[in-house]
Amino acid sequence: MAATGLIANERVMPVGSQRDLFEVPDEVAYFNTANMSPLLHAVRAAGERGLDRRASPWHISAGDWFTEAERLRRAFAELVHGDAEGTALIPATSYGLAIAARNLSASPGDQVLVLADEYPSSYYTWRRFCQRTGAVLIVVEREAGESWTDAVVSRIDEQTAAVVVPNVHWTNGALVDLRAVSVAAHGAGAAFVVDASQSLGALPLDVATLRPDFLVSVGYKWLLGPFGVGFLHVAEERREGEPLEENWINRNGSEDFAALVDYTDAYRPGARRFDVGQRTNFGLAPMAIAAIEQLLDWTVAGVAASVRLVTNEIARRVSDLGFTIPAESDYGPHMLGIQLPRDVARTLGGHLTAGGVVASVRGDSLRIAPHLHTNERDIDRLIDSLANASRRASRRDP
Repeated sequence: MAATGLIANERVMPVGSQRDLFEVPDEVAYFNTANMSPLLHAVRAAGERGLDRRASPWHISAGDWFTEAERLRRAFAELVHGDAEGTALIPATSYGLAIAARNLSASPGDQVLVLADEYPSSYYTWRRFCQRTGAVLIVVEREAGESWTDAVVSRIDEQTAAVVVPNVHWTNGALVDLRAVSVAAHGAGAAFVVDASQSLGALPLDVATLRPDFLVSVGYKWLLGPFGVGFLHVAEERREGEPLEENWINRNGSEDFAALVDYTDAYRPGARRFDVGQRTNFGLAPMAIAAIEQLLDWTVAGVAASVRLVTNEIARRVSDLGFTIPAESDYGPHMLGIQLPRDVARTLGGHLTAGGVVASVRGDSLRIAPHLHTNERDIDRLIDSLANASRRASRRDP
């Protein structure tokens, strides 16, 4: 596999195949990390230890309600090159986006930009925001041959109140240059919101450079963790905002259980006011910690370099079969969208599943999303299944 054009710094060494660390049986070729990652053995073991601990609550002290949450907060902050004070622990993308929408403002006639075919949770959040504020939701479309970056930047002007974008489009991995969008958004005085759920953990990201007002991510995709644990990074100037809920653990002094009836208006410092209630989950938090600490050990740049080798190989071989694929510079290292009519994509997806190859159809794309568990045998099975499905489809054509 050629390593040309892996990521911005080609000297980053790929991590290489780590299949033995994942709970993926030999008979499964899994290309659906964009939907849900398989678990690392270490993540599953951490969850089992957490459940054992939860089963004996007499061993859990008051301090334990805070210790792992802070460890998880620090690990996430390190991953995005941010600070723990700016990190909130949330249960879902929609929760983090709702916090962003609650703490941004717009006037009638202002505009909020989202991508066409954006993830529903984001689209619905900002549609409701516009209904509430009188702003106009602008769904940015791409012209033929135009990048998402150019399409978005060209629509940003003095009327733009907020720009809400992912790092890659969730349906097919098409890249958005967050740095370019950040510069344009900040230059226009617009809020900059990033949904990194389909990239964080597989694509390096630096909040200190990008300066998003809010950045949100689920934990169960490229962060390799469990359901129910997500993350929100909040810009320093936004950390005095209004949380979605008023729970006990986010208030100053909450570590003193005996004094919880001494109500206070003061929150714990930083973005902790935005933490979801029950963020102390003795089963899930250890899993999320184990996952992020493994990513930190590999480095996100190393993961990106490794999966880029895989997607490049798949792209080359898929192209040889006659399928149309984007140029390498147009998609993220971790996700490849094969553009097809939706009914054809669904048919191919069904044939793949029958052959033990797991991928997904999103919009008009057959979405291929490998990870470090992917090996050459998996790639061969994917290509063979696509070739067989293509031949069957050709025989049915008049």
